Amino acid sequence: MSVTVKPESDRARPRTFSSTDRDFLMLEAIAHYHGISKSAMVTGLIRKEFWRVFPNGTGSIPLDAGAKVSES
Repeated sequence: MSVTVKPESDRARPRTFSSTDRDFLMLEAIAHYHGISKSAMVTGLIRKEFWRVFPNGTGSIPLDAGAKVSES
């Protein structure tokens, strides 16, 4: 069995953020509802918003291989 190792640029790294207690509790509630970690919830929201704002990527962040782009 072979093990696939992600390139260094694709590996997750721990990050920190500041929030109010209320915002943190909201994040915990949404993450729990979806059954994922708070970190995965934040990352998912960032990705969703990024691709909404930049549907064709940016100069430094290209589209994923095989991504479908719809012309609106």
